[in-house]
Amino acid sequence: MSSGLTVGDLMKKNVYTLDLNETVTDAAQLMKEKKIGSVVVVDKKEAKGILTEGDIVRRVVAENLPYDTLVKEIMSAPLIVVFPETGLEEAVSVMARYGIDRLVVITKEGYLAGIITKNDILNILPSIIDLVEEKARIEAE
Repeated sequence: MSSGLTVGDLMKKNVYTLDLNETVTDAAQLMKEKKIGSVVVVDKKEAKGILTEGDIVRRVVAENLPYDTLVKEIMSAPLIVVFPETGLEEAVSVMARYGIDRLVVITKEGYLAGIITKNDILNILPSIIDLVEEKARIEAE
């Protein structure tokens, strides 16, 4: 049974981004300052990749790369994306299929629209369960 909610209903629209040619140090400083775990890497307004704290640990620190390495060299790409119209259940399925915790949301034109994380979905899960149960109760009457 579907909740009827879409990615657009829950996504964060204020997404922190970095240009392809910024450095790992720039990314780490932004993540620390904004208390976030990832940044979307863009070329103009087009999302090209994502860089997470885990990427920095596994691809920079563990490999002893210099901190002035460009984000485009270590970002996760190509992006696994969804659209604002994507159903929440489908987004959860995509995250599970690819073993990821966040999805970049893009417009049909390919521009960055937002980001949705597993935590965004988990935080609203009790409300979704209530809605689905209420819908089932009404349909049973």
